[in-house]
Amino acid sequence: MKKFHGTGVALVTPFNADGSVDYDGLKNLINYQINGQVEYLVSLGTTGEASTLNKEEKKKIWAYTAEINNGRVPLVAGLGGNNTAELVAEIKAFENNGYDAILSASPYYNKPTQEGIYQHYKAVSEASALPVILYNVPGRTASNMTAATTCRLATDFENIIAIKEASANFDQFNEILRDKPADFLLISGDDPAALPMIALGAVGVISVIGNALPQKFSDMIRLCLKGDYTTAAPLHLNLVELTRMIFAEGNPAGVKAALKQLGVCGDAVRLPLVSVSTELETQIIEQVKSLN
Repeated sequence: MKKFHGTGVALVTPFNADGSVDYDGLKNLINYQINGQVEYLVSLGTTGEASTLNKEEKKKIWAYTAEINNGRVPLVAGLGGNNTAELVAEIKAFENNGYDAILSASPYYNKPTQEGIYQHYKAVSEASALPVILYNVPGRTASNMTAATTCRLATDFENIIAIKEASANFDQFNEILRDKPADFLLISGDDPAALPMIALGAVGVISVIGNALPQKFSDMIRLCLKGDYTTAAPLHLNLVELTRMIFAEGNPAGVKAALKQLGVCGDAVRLPLVSVSTELETQIIEQVKSLN
């Protein structure tokens, strides 16, 4: 699964001012990422505001993303939910032409036990014709998938190939790396943690800031994967402030403000999200200017 080493970008979904999907903006964004030399793209993850899209919109976005990508980089589709039966049906119906894997977040709101999480992903694995990337993000789901559950899933299901880990728990990262099967991939789910996680043994990151700065960020990640932390560290530290800013008032409002400044797409988001404040937007614009 070398195709998932390096920088994957969790694409935003551009919207027009009236709230409709901006397909021209999405085309610009996809080409901007590929020209920025990222390794792969993730369509309709959390950053893509998938929770505010209906089924027909998701289907159209997935198909359009595959069409514009045209096989240039690997594609991952975000398919998650807290109703296991409904999610299994969605996965079985997914038209996966052009896609290389699915990314599926641990069930949110229900707060299942570890056995519940295991059984949920067992059903996902058995339903999916594509490799599955687990996604642990306790800050959004209100439950943590432990290292033991992650490694149990990795051992029991051949098509569960990786985890996007966004727990910010380095003890947990260490346990996964110690106990996982040799070919199972640990991927950072937090931009600021990517460098130290790669130093431990992670194979890359699924990034938010990569939407705005694909070349700079993916260059830094490639240096880390080569073991050149002396060169990578200053680049990492140079991006710390913008990374902080783009999450200060929620994701993806912050990174969309940066993309608007860069002329890639607009900054509209769907309720219940709102655009960043004028004050933060000004700060993001100045920071983007200083990095270009």
